[in-house]
Amino acid sequence: MKDLELIHQAKEAMKHAYVPYSQFRVGAAVLTKDGKVYTGCNIECASFGGTNCAERTALFKAISEGNRSFEAIAVVSDNEGYTFPCGICRQVIVEFGKDTRIIVSTKEGKIETFTAAELLPHSFSSIDLEK
Repeated sequence: MKDLELIHQAKEAMKHAYVPYSQFRVGAAVLTKDGKVYTGCNIECASFGGTNCAERTALFKAISEGNRSFEAIAVVSDNEGYTFPCGICRQVIVEFGKDTRIIVSTKEGKIETFTAAELLPHSFSSIDLEK
């Protein structure tokens, strides 16, 4: 699947965002290594700690369906610039692959691609838990 198609699916997912407090809509689309796509949007809650990001929504949908090998994740928003995964989302992405490509796009269609390791260098992982 091409990056532009994954971005398109993330934009479609963004339409479902529930953001009554921030009005900041985000969409994400995760591509598994076997070619499946899972989408997600951000979902806010009046108790802000209960809010879930679009990236984790998409990842958790994939993981709950038994997929744990990811090739890429596209992240989009209504923002003029690029919207990157937050720290918690970066940690979850790294959990399932430091080589996962993270594709970000502006409203105008400019695209940048990074690996999870590039966005979260020196990450904490399962290796750190080994004795």
